[in-house]
Amino acid sequence: MEARSNVVSSFTIVKGALIPQTYAVFRGWDDTLSKAENLKRARLENTMGATSANWALNVGKVLNRRFDPAGRDRALVALAKAGCDPEIWKPLLLFHMTRDEFLVRDFLVNWLYPQFTAGAYRLRAADVMPYLQGLSKKKGIAWSGHWSESTSKRVASGLLRIAADFGLLQGLQAREFASYHLPEQSFLYLLHAMMEREANARRVIDAEDWRMYLMEAADVERELLRLHQFRKLHYEVAGSLAQIKLPAASAADYAKELC
Repeated sequence: MEARSNVVSSFTIVKGALIPQTYAVFRGWDDTLSKAENLKRARLENTMGATSANWALNVGKVLNRRFDPAGRDRALVALAKAGCDPEIWKPLLLFHMTRDEFLVRDFLVNWLYPQFTAGAYRLRAADVMPYLQGLSKKKGIAWSGHWSESTSKRVASGLLRIAADFGLLQGLQAREFASYHLPEQSFLYLLHAMMEREANARRVIDAEDWRMYLMEAADVERELLRLHQFRKLHYEVAGSLAQIKLPAASAADYAKELC
């Protein structure tokens, strides 16, 4: 799968988070078929509940860009196939899709989270526009197509809508921060996934990924201490040193326990 982790694209943002559609397609995924074959079957059988053939085609294009079901996103697919609670699965979807969905991740980490910590009350698409305009100054970013002002406005609205779909925001025209809580099972899965990527416990606690869930390092540490108390993991801390021992060897293994 071609990496798109530095590509700024409007297409997937405008189409949205597609949470129920993604869950439905992955629920019926056949591991013996290729990604192209699975997406074609989902489109023909309309497992995503599309209202038109064109919309079904667009959903397939978004899923094709976002996910690698035979590789790094295999556990996400397995959880959907096993009927994982959608409220537990949804935060995992955000983590998986933002590995390549640069704009969603950057928006959540570097714009929405600072707005949250600053105590912003109401957020509108117009508030996001300066952030989008400032992206052109970032190094190493590849732009997919030329954006008109109309496209930028649609992307700004789309980013806020995606945050709302994941439960971070509420409201319609003017968005407000919701009272968001990351489910325990989701937190544990994310810990496994992050520890696979970065074995240093302190760096995992301080990882930017938690900002996507409106959490800072202190929030992560409190949850670790709580789970340690209930013997759901082992957490030790001494000054700047930390050690985390998780219940499973990998995110994939923990996913099997969740199933």
